[in-house]
Amino acid sequence: MVEKYIFGYINENEFKKLESALKKYNMLAYKKLYFEYYPKIKAGEFVGTVASQEGNIINYEAKLPTDALFAKVHGEVKLHYQVNEDEKIVTLSTLSPKDILSEGHQSELVTYKGVMVSKEHSDKDMFKINLLNMIKKV
Repeated sequence: MVEKYIFGYINENEFKKLESALKKYNMLAYKKLYFEYYPKIKAGEFVGTVASQEGNIINYEAKLPTDALFAKVHGEVKLHYQVNEDEKIVTLSTLSPKDILSEGHQSELVTYKGVMVSKEHSDKDMFKINLLNMIKKV
């Protein structure tokens, strides 16, 4: 019989907000997270790379699939979690990029050329998108 790990949260309310924003704005990443990564992690097959280790607690980062342009503008979508193998507990820390996901949960985000644009940094995001599109054309 396979020993199952138990999920816990550093801040469950905040994590669920980020998770719902991911579901709304990046369904492919959400499906991969929910239907592939979570079952593997619960079964003890840890996905991603080891970010750090402090005693018996190992911190992991797992990349989720996303659009290349989104990744260049806002950063890679990653799941951050901790594993305590002695107690069989997985603690889900956060999803990144945290700023755009938390902003997306609070209010409806607009898109520009198919990429989400932050309301706080809209000029900066649109500049990055235009710059990356000009580089593609060259």
